[in-house]
Amino acid sequence: MLRDRPSSTDPAVLALQALAHVAGDEAMGPRFLALTGMDVAELRAHAGEPATLMALMDYLMANEHDLLATAEALGVKPETLAGAARQLGGTDW
Repeated sequence: MLRDRPSSTDPAVLALQALAHVAGDEAMGPRFLALTGMDVAELRAHAGEPATLMALMDYLMANEHDLLATAEALGVKPETLAGAARQLGGTDW
C-alpha cells in the first residue's frame, strides 16, 4: 500500500515508490515489463538495482500520462520525479 506522500526525498526511495506504483498498475505494469524485457520474477529480483530504477525513471520521463499518474499517486509534483531521475544519473528530458 502506498502512502499519500513519499516518506523520503531520497531519489532511490522515490524511484522505488514509483516502481511499486507502476508495477501495481494494470496498464503501466505490463507495458513497463514489455519495454524492459523483464518478467515479474526478474523485476522482483532486480527492483532495487540502479539500472532497474533508471529504466523505470526513463519509462516515466518518456510517457507523460504515466508520469503524471505516478506523481499524483505518490503525492509529488512531476518535477520531483524528474529531479530524482536526474539525481540517479538520468539525462535531461
